[in-house]
Amino acid sequence: MKHNVVFLQNDDIPTPTKLIGKKIAPIFSIPEDDNLIMGESLDIIIKVDSDERYGNTGQILPSTSRTDIKDWQKSIQGLLRTLQRPRYVATGLLPEFQQIDGRHAFIKNHQLPPYEKLEWKGDGSNNNPGMEMNEKLQLYAAAIAKDPAPLLEELNEKLLELNDMVNSEYYCSSGGVSMDDIDLWSRLRSITIVKDVVWPEKLWKYMNHFSALGDVPMYDRMAL
Repeated sequence: MKHNVVFLQNDDIPTPTKLIGKKIAPIFSIPEDDNLIMGESLDIIIKVDSDERYGNTGQILPSTSRTDIKDWQKSIQGLLRTLQRPRYVATGLLPEFQQIDGRHAFIKNHQLPPYEKLEWKGDGSNNNPGMEMNEKLQLYAAAIAKDPAPLLEELNEKLLELNDMVNSEYYCSSGGVSMDDIDLWSRLRSITIVKDVVWPEKLWKYMNHFSALGDVPMYDRMAL
């Protein structure tokens, strides 16, 4: 389905707020459909997949609510934040971070382990204003400068675990393409911004299959 993609700078608050009432992305808009404007990624996908006006109806199966994959995702949350977040703003190639204000907006709002969100951002009160921006910048700079080898070794082992959980290169859960794949692939795509990750064969085929199927490139060519 032909569509236009407009990238918003990460510090752009007025545009999404005007469209949807808050800073959120992505935003899906079809003027011909009663000026439809909606947010929330999964809601958008369900809308497109279930409406015959927008393509093949009902091709994506519902989520199977697999707890093993959810548990795996939780187990590497801190690891991925440490590796991915500094690389998002350091690569210089992601369109939402083309300007320094966009990069700083991301750093301001996204903590690095071991810090918690409340510790990083504060609660808006004078008693807890959060961490100073200069300290946040220094922590991001230190994270990107640090030798990633120990973290990569841990990540590679976790990917081997996931490789055994994935049903095939065509879908992760038995029965066919489901919302499980929509969620899993998008999260795994973020890992491709990390250089020198060793992907198990089946899992890498899975990544490339959905990249081609969805016409969405991975980040491996800009990986750091």
